[in-house]
Amino acid sequence: MLVATAAHAPATFEIKSANLPLVALRLLSNDLVQLSAEWAQRFADTPDFFDQDPLVIDLSPLPADLTHVNFTALITLLRQHRLAPIAVKGGNPVLMAHALAAGLVAAPDAVHLHTATPQVETVVREVIHEVVREVVREVPAITPSAMVIDKPLRSGQQVYAKGRDLVVLSMVNPGAEVIADGHIHVYAPLRGKAIAGARGNTEARIFSLCLEAELLSIAGVYRTSDIALPADVYGKTTQVRLEGGTANGKLVMDALKV
Repeated sequence: MLVATAAHAPATFEIKSANLPLVALRLLSNDLVQLSAEWAQRFADTPDFFDQDPLVIDLSPLPADLTHVNFTALITLLRQHRLAPIAVKGGNPVLMAHALAAGLVAAPDAVHLHTATPQVETVVREVIHEVVREVVREVPAITPSAMVIDKPLRSGQQVYAKGRDLVVLSMVNPGAEVIADGHIHVYAPLRGKAIAGARGNTEARIFSLCLEAELLSIAGVYRTSDIALPADVYGKTTQVRLEGGTANGKLVMDALKV
């Protein structure tokens, strides 16, 4: 005889599905000395850029026959820069085994997100004369609303719009920093530092009604005030965009007529 017992919901816990936003580090080399130097160069002006963000290490760009990465040293390096490496993906069996031994977990299903990339979804299946036809449409990716700052930013102040655009309605003074994963719009003089596409979005742009910036950066490609801004954009309404990608790209500045 089968006896069915009543199920009681536990009083001390619940199990729920959850989504965790991860930062992805695509490892292009196992040279950690060079990695440390390049990391310091890129984030020297924003040492608090990360805030204990959970991170997955993507090994897929590494050579298929590579058998050694010092994961212990890599994890230590990333933690020094306020990241929390928790997972790894994309490596060959040897590298994956070493990564798991270092305390990381395998995350083969982790995918990179691309800002504002249109998605295609099937919205209806129609049956016409016994023929099934799928109707598809482009659906814009859902992005959070922009962060809006309506007060002047003084020297030493930093604003970071994580995962979205940044709109500043007042002056960004010298020594202040505005950072966004998306676009940056400054409807006032921009005299400090502006870093758009901070996590690699090469489509991000910077807009200002009066461009006099100390530093401009998009997806890691930057230009400082050591090189004077072109006369046709200095102090004018300007758009800054990245042309050529992050490898050999350059910042292009276009004066806008308003």
